This record gives sequence, structure tokens and C-alpha cells, in this order.
Amino acid sequence: MKRLTAEWVMKAEEDFEAARELAQAGKRLHDSVCFHCQQCAEKYLKALLEEQGLAVPRTHNLVSLLPLLQPHFPGIQSLRRGTDFLTRFSVDTRYPGHRATKRQAESSLRWAQRVRDTIRPWLGLK
Repeated sequence: MKRLTAEWVMKAEEDFEAARELAQAGKRLHDSVCFHCQQCAEKYLKALLEEQGLAVPRTHNLVSLLPLLQPHFPGIQSLRRGTDFLTRFSVDTRYPGHRATKRQAESSLRWAQRVRDTIRPWLGLK
């Protein structure tokens, strides 16, 4: 694995762990849980791009990353619904006027886990 790919993975894992700990804290930190789940998925997708030697665009739109990876990983389209769901938490919930619900936080965790579980084997990780 490339050094930069490993850095993307490390940051993705930090976001995943942060999301899980915030969710288990028993507080209403749904916005933060959703944001960290989106960040986890984004960083795993970018790790895959990096490992393939592809350009890593500066975007938070996860759905826009899938077509870049599809020629190398045809099964990646199975993440489309989840990446579409997670993308909404990249910016909006960071500002007033938008709040994530407990249900959205729970769904975000499930989707982040699915992205993680799908991509890690492609990177040679357990």
C-alpha cells in the first residue's frame, strides 16, 4: 500500500471511531456523528483513488467519486445509495438551519460501516 493511501485510511479510521464514540456517548450529537461518517466514507473512497494512481478531486460529493472508481471496481456502484445519503452531511449540518436526527445518525453509521467493509479488502486490509 502506498504511504499516502495509508494516511487516507488512518484518517478514515479516526473519523469512523469518532462517529462511533459520539453515537455511544448518550448525547444528542447527531450532526457530528453524520459528519464523521461522511468523512470516513469520503476518505476511504479517496484512499482507493490514491492507491489506483488516480487523481483525488477536492470534493465532498461522494457520488461523484464512484464513476472514477467503477472501471477498476465494478461492484462499487452498490454503494451509490449510501454515498448519496452520506453526501448531504458533508456541509449542511455543519451550519445553523440543518439538524440531523437520531435515525439519520444511525443510518450514517451503517452506511459508513458498509463503505468501510467494501473498500478495506480492495486495499488488502482486513
